[in-house]
Amino acid sequence: MTAFRAAEGSLMEISVFGLGYVGCVSAACLAGRGHQVVGVDVNPLKIDLVRAGKAPVVEERIGELTSEVVRSGALRATTDVAEAIANSEVSLVCVGTPSAPNGSLSTTYLERVTEQIGAALAEQDRRHTVVFRSTMLPGTCLDLLVPILEKASGRTAGVDFGVAVNPEFLREGSSVRDFLDPPKTVIGELDAASGDAVSRLYEGLPGEVFRVPIPVAEMTKYADNAFHGLKIGFANELGAVCWALGLDSHRVIDVFLADRKLNISPAYLRPGFAFGGSCLPKDLRGLVYAAHRADVSVPILENVLPSNEEHLQRAFDLVARTGKRRIGLFGLSFKPGTDDLRESPLVELAERLLGKGYDLRIYDANVSLSRLMGANREYIESRLPHLGQLLVGSVAEVLDHAEVCLVGSTDPAVLALLPHNGPTLIDLVRMPDAEVRRAEEGYVGLAW
Repeated sequence: MTAFRAAEGSLMEISVFGLGYVGCVSAACLAGRGHQVVGVDVNPLKIDLVRAGKAPVVEERIGELTSEVVRSGALRATTDVAEAIANSEVSLVCVGTPSAPNGSLSTTYLERVTEQIGAALAEQDRRHTVVFRSTMLPGTCLDLLVPILEKASGRTAGVDFGVAVNPEFLREGSSVRDFLDPPKTVIGELDAASGDAVSRLYEGLPGEVFRVPIPVAEMTKYADNAFHGLKIGFANELGAVCWALGLDSHRVIDVFLADRKLNISPAYLRPGFAFGGSCLPKDLRGLVYAAHRADVSVPILENVLPSNEEHLQRAFDLVARTGKRRIGLFGLSFKPGTDDLRESPLVELAERLLGKGYDLRIYDANVSLSRLMGANREYIESRLPHLGQLLVGSVAEVLDHAEVCLVGSTDPAVLALLPHNGPTLIDLVRMPDAEVRRAEEGYVGLAW
């Protein structure tokens, strides 16, 4: 633990509420870094185990570490909430948030301990920061827990006491290693002082630190775990298809994993518009067809295209909600810088708009009806036979026509001419100035 010991000036007094996997590991690791830590739990058996230098959970390295920090006096345990709050400047709340059979989150334990902490804060005259590490849905902290703290303490969050959300990314079986070598540290802060207090806890540890609004921090744990589950399900479904076709799935995945540019990378992981083109839809259909022929159920793979359709429908619904009929569309090809229209989601969106009677004009600098040929021309003639009447030659022509503009292009020449506070802009690509435009009336982001 010496290499990970906190600097002398950043050492703190910390209380940790809930001594399950997350709380027990957090308490022992923070104590091992030199902080003074008191663990709090309603279960007297867990308290007795910690006092005896034994970890309440079975986990690699946690037994030896707990014994070491209890022996040194850096970690102790109590059932007394008020005493723990009185002797700490930061509290980590690590109680469970189990789910009901319908998927809803149970916040019973969270609410109970939050009320107890709030009551204890009423007796304190120094600033204390309450840090929630429990996994909870966005809105739980600000809409549920902060009001409980304020009511029980009679004080104001962000003024009289701090509040933060600090999700954990610990894997059972390697929790101690993950705590000391985190992939990242996420701090959802109510105010800068709250974030500063949490940041001190992890000072000197590796990994990038993200200081973000509280709801963003709450959501990051769900983003991670959903993607982990998706990856496992994807690998298993692909393995089942490979097995049915007589292939060694591990050899296939070895090749897949070697691609760090597109496969194991940030590529394709930014929310945007639906995918399309001549490859992805076709190959997904082909793989699902092969699986069905081999009698292999692949619910993840067979729902990728329907999910994509739903995302396209979201864009159409945003137009419909405006109640306006004159629509402009910037972009038509499936990928910027090309004139390939095959299975372009923008073509599909244009088709749906026309089918519902919208008056549409389209501008794409790369698309000229006279230059389209082969399969590309055949495709567009079957989907938008009157494309020549819809295409216009300039951004200005679209803006003169449209009450609603759909931005499906990242062409700088287009983006530079889009007005502020003009017609309704439905952003399908997250324009570079989206953060600024979000404050403007009429701007709508598809998924941000």
